[in-house]
Amino acid sequence: VAWVRDALFAKKLKPGDFLGTEKDLAARFGASRIVARDALRTLEALGIVEIRMGKGGGARIAQGNPRLFAEALAVQLDLTGVSAAEIMDAQRAIETLGAELAAENATPDDIAKLRSLLRDAEEAIRDLDLFTRLSRDFHLAVAEASHNRVLVVQLISLEHVSWPRRNVTATAKLARHILEIHTKLTDLIEMRDAAGARALMDDHVKMIRARRVAERDKGQSCC
Repeated sequence: VAWVRDALFAKKLKPGDFLGTEKDLAARFGASRIVARDALRTLEALGIVEIRMGKGGGARIAQGNPRLFAEALAVQLDLTGVSAAEIMDAQRAIETLGAELAAENATPDDIAKLRSLLRDAEEAIRDLDLFTRLSRDFHLAVAEASHNRVLVVQLISLEHVSWPRRNVTATAKLARHILEIHTKLTDLIEMRDAAGARALMDDHVKMIRARRVAERDKGQSCC
């Protein structure tokens, strides 16, 4: 397991490379087939290899899909007992940079997706549960428009912990205010105003942080 991991980081292995069969690996490392099988299962559980059984089978280096582990990271954060304030501080750092990069890198398709989510949110303004889900989708779409996959996966992980499925403290007035902010943010991204997008997102996430922390302090579950 350590050899494969080290070889990946050293760029000696890449997605699609064939590692061999269980028998091949046992012989290469001077181990029993049981040990080789356990190692392959560990690598498969880590998402590092894909294993095919039967004739022509064996282990290959997997294609990367970090989103598979976003929820696992969120679970570990929750088990660790991180506070709402810790989560939201990290989310603020990610989302402000994401907004800045979105203003620099967003494509016409990215802008169109943001505008579509704004229209959906306008239609759902009286359905606060749906509006909350659409707001989450909007924030993720901004991160995706940054075209930085590391930021996107980190945000997905944090949203599993921080974003409410039902926002029991939301009001129609608050929803309207959020929609106005999201609309202005989209305008700034489309205008390529990176500094403006970053500043607006920073203020916006500060507001979200204050509400999330207050909800947790009152004993209300945010997830």
